[in-house]
Amino acid sequence: MHWGPRFFSRRTPRSVRTPANSPRITWRAYRVLLQLPLLVCGCLFATAPAMAEDTVLRVLAWPGYADPDVVKAFEARFHARVEVTLVDSDEALWDNLHAGHTPPFDVLAANTAEIQRYTQEHMLAPLDLAQIPNTRRQLPRFQALSSIDGLTAGGKVYAIPFTYSSMGLIYDRKQIAVAPTSMTELWNPRYRGKVLDFNSAQHNFSFAALALGYPDPFQLSPAQTRAIALKLVDLRRNLLTYYTLPEEATAFFVHHKAALMFGNYGTQQLAQLRRAGADVGYVIPNEGALAWLDCWAMTSATAHRPLALAWINYMLEPEVSALLIQRQGLANTLTPSPESNVNAHLVWIRPVADVQRRETLWSKIVSGDLPETFK
Repeated sequence: MHWGPRFFSRRTPRSVRTPANSPRITWRAYRVLLQLPLLVCGCLFATAPAMAEDTVLRVLAWPGYADPDVVKAFEARFHARVEVTLVDSDEALWDNLHAGHTPPFDVLAANTAEIQRYTQEHMLAPLDLAQIPNTRRQLPRFQALSSIDGLTAGGKVYAIPFTYSSMGLIYDRKQIAVAPTSMTELWNPRYRGKVLDFNSAQHNFSFAALALGYPDPFQLSPAQTRAIALKLVDLRRNLLTYYTLPEEATAFFVHHKAALMFGNYGTQQLAQLRRAGADVGYVIPNEGALAWLDCWAMTSATAHRPLALAWINYMLEPEVSALLIQRQGLANTLTPSPESNVNAHLVWIRPVADVQRRETLWSKIVSGDLPETFK
């Protein structure tokens, strides 16, 4: 999910294979502790394909995507067992798929950049949309699969959008009466010492590229990269601090009365701040906002294609997709998000060029190096 995960930095490679009723043991598990009770009833409408009682569907997913009650209802309907392996980083996802598990994984959830990577490695099977009728329930922007980089190749579909989060601006309504409309507000001198920024080279360079009006925030020339580095050096004047985890951001925002924040965790972060008593608003700037989009895909190694397709279709049932909003504070692909307008300009994250250059410059930025040292 990207959140994942989304989604934002997912660096610590960890995974745990669990039965459906095992506890979550990841750095993102705090979200699961906030889950609301839900009864997933057996009256959902899909027709189950005939399956042998000993059939096992192996699912690779992020916490919150395949919760025990959801899995149990699927097992009862399709007369199969589901084994869920949880990951909390893109690296863990990649490692699991390359570990040579026997039997192999059948379905997985990954962001669009990773989906593109797996498709190029011939690790995913094309999907038969006729077997995933719930795609017709999705919002138009998510039915237009060819318009989203990474989901199609050679005229075939390899992944179906499931959940997403934008990385917009979060602001204190008490200090900012009128919602900001531009990412450049982060540099406004009136917010000196009141801005929070996410500690990530990739996303900072990309969102600053949007603020500067560069057409492709993921493919930057050397001159553009240096200009952005200097822009991010300038942002230090307004910073309260950098944050990594959403809990840190919430604590800083509430206790130090921050005014404005680059919301790397988007609507999830907004929900957490509101639970902490903060009077905050959320906007997608006019320049657009970075966003991650996690999708379901079927592996090329699966021996259970009908069941794998049934799983993807099941994940798009309204009762199941609604859990992303109720439990995780995420958006789903069936209903418009009240915080992320359906017509908002979202820029789905893609692999960036020259990662090492961004990382090197970011290290100098957060270390406080002087502008004249940036070559």
